[in-house]
Amino acid sequence: MQVLRFAPSPNGWLHLGHAYSALFAFEMAKRLGGRFLLRIEDIDIGRCRPEYEQAIYEDLRWLGLDWEEPVRRQSEHFAEYERYLKRLRDMGLVYPCFATRKEIQDAIAASGIPPRNWPTDPDGAPLYPGIYKDIPRDKLSRHMWEGRTYAWRLDMEKAKAEAERLNGGPIAFTEEGKSTRGDAGALPIEPELFGDVVIARKDVPTSYHLSVTVDDALQGVTLVTRGQDLFPATYIHRILQVLLGFPEPRYHHHGLIRDEAGRRLSKSARDMGLRELRAAGETPASIRRMVGL
Repeated sequence: MQVLRFAPSPNGWLHLGHAYSALFAFEMAKRLGGRFLLRIEDIDIGRCRPEYEQAIYEDLRWLGLDWEEPVRRQSEHFAEYERYLKRLRDMGLVYPCFATRKEIQDAIAASGIPPRNWPTDPDGAPLYPGIYKDIPRDKLSRHMWEGRTYAWRLDMEKAKAEAERLNGGPIAFTEEGKSTRGDAGALPIEPELFGDVVIARKDVPTSYHLSVTVDDALQGVTLVTRGQDLFPATYIHRILQVLLGFPEPRYHHHGLIRDEAGRRLSKSARDMGLRELRAAGETPASIRRMVGL
């Protein structure tokens, strides 16, 4: 049986883009005769709020969705993520990085490469310049003893090599929709485009990439549906799936809901939420028409 999920973060009100993504997964699960799960991705304790989480349930029920109980809340599973992080540490594939944002900016400036020409990852962030990648063990111990804040970074070169060894060759994923390039089928991954990505932090033993990979595996998700903006993240998730011995789901990256200027909707831009649309007299049927479902 196919298992699909919708996994919002309670750090703002749901908008039309979320409605489309939730309805897309819900309707596909029904069409396939499968299961539909709701997951609350609340590892960002500083930004997530109980009122936003409650609003997620209210908005989705108003749209006509139902889901299996209990709902998995990531903040209740930090110990599980820590176990998988430890496996990556034991494999020698992650390392602590003590670099502050300013240190990274200064290292890029000192490289002689104009900041505008410094390589960026698919999300537009500057690639990590490797400041703390190979520091001596005594210096590492001193930083730890001093209690400095750090992030765990995945050594992408080592991780990709180990994953390909375990996989018996290059790694791909199955895309059932259309990628940003317009293709589908078995697509090769390019995780090196992200450099040594952050996989966890000192105070929170996970990141979006690690927790979503662990959750999809533990919940038995077989088809991941999400927006095309997350297409490149699949490169990292497939690496982690192979390294941690997880099964491989299929993927369907759907289009994004955009405004009249072509900008994709977002919480950070304070785009009109479902609760405002509901208060303005919109109905579940009109929301479906707005998002083309």
